[in-house]
Amino acid sequence: MRNPIFLDSAGSSLPPREVLDEVIGHLRREAEVGGYVAARERQDDLDDGYRVFAELLGAEPDEVAFTDSATRSWLTAFDAVPLAAGDRVLFSEAEYAGAAIPILRRAREVGATAEVVPSDASGQVDVAALRELLDERVKLVSLVHVPTNSGLVNPAREVAEAAHEVGALVLLDACQSIGQLPVRADELGVDLITGTGRKWLRGPRGTGVLVVRREAAARLRPRLIDLHGAEWTAPGEFRLREDARVHEIWESSVADRLGLIAAARYALARGVDVIEREVGERARRLRGGLAALPGVAVRDPGVRKAGIVTFTVDGVPASEVRDRLADEGVTVTVSTASSTLLDMTRRGLAEVVRASPHYFVEPAQVDQAVAAVSRCAP
Repeated sequence: MRNPIFLDSAGSSLPPREVLDEVIGHLRREAEVGGYVAARERQDDLDDGYRVFAELLGAEPDEVAFTDSATRSWLTAFDAVPLAAGDRVLFSEAEYAGAAIPILRRAREVGATAEVVPSDASGQVDVAALRELLDERVKLVSLVHVPTNSGLVNPAREVAEAAHEVGALVLLDACQSIGQLPVRADELGVDLITGTGRKWLRGPRGTGVLVVRREAAARLRPRLIDLHGAEWTAPGEFRLREDARVHEIWESSVADRLGLIAAARYALARGVDVIEREVGERARRLRGGLAALPGVAVRDPGVRKAGIVTFTVDGVPASEVRDRLADEGVTVTVSTASSTLLDMTRRGLAEVVRASPHYFVEPAQVDQAVAAVSRCAP
């Protein structure tokens, strides 16, 4: 077998040595002195994590909260958005099932409506159609920055500008963009950002981040709180925190949190713009190579594209392509219609092979992966 070629950073990427050392080192320290003492020893570093992510995500330190996953961040933020009968929630055709299901369920429970913003001819969210749908009853626009099933990059700033004209909040799912693209709240203008550590940021699994802009925080009603997000001040009284950490809970993996912070520092040191350029170069090389193969179709829509590259091979199931590539040391994954039902149905796709080369993948490895795919094609 050739040297392994890892093309699944959109799933769970390969952590750099700095992240491994941080996580493993802290676990060892916990084994020596116990979790509480070990955490106190690193309190300054834990506190500094809010500053680090504020720098990464274009926010203020008090607008940053940490969770155990992008899903937890998204669910926590969505649950805090007040919704009542007659309210409307809008989401795009590229919405991930992990968000679409909670939107549909909560809308049904409270008597709100959940409505889909169509895609334009390029495949990205249609901003003109969004403007036609917006009115004062729209309380939230949920937007996937980069969907799980393609390299599409949605126009987040344009969506935020339109939504704010009617006072709607914008919740940006940046699970697939943080760590490969610049994702800054101050530039995109969105109200809430959710993300994970395990994908393009190259952090540990079981880590997530949530950004809550101050202007939006005053409109939220956090419900999933414990003694970390609030203080019990009298037998029948409590006081909520006034910063984003009201959305955190007390218990967490300190080792993983330190690893997440190390991953963000690593990305900042390398340069987010540099990462975007290098990932983009790998993805373009891969798309070009695949598009030239007979029987292979690249399936990425959109005007702007990121590091996810999706494709199909005529007559060969995506899972079989994945497994045959694995036999040659190439790691990819499969994205099925169930994860992005509306988009995949609209495009007539049941499944796609998903490849996601990070900057640590050499151009020659990209070419080797293309050659491996050619051997899968009929």
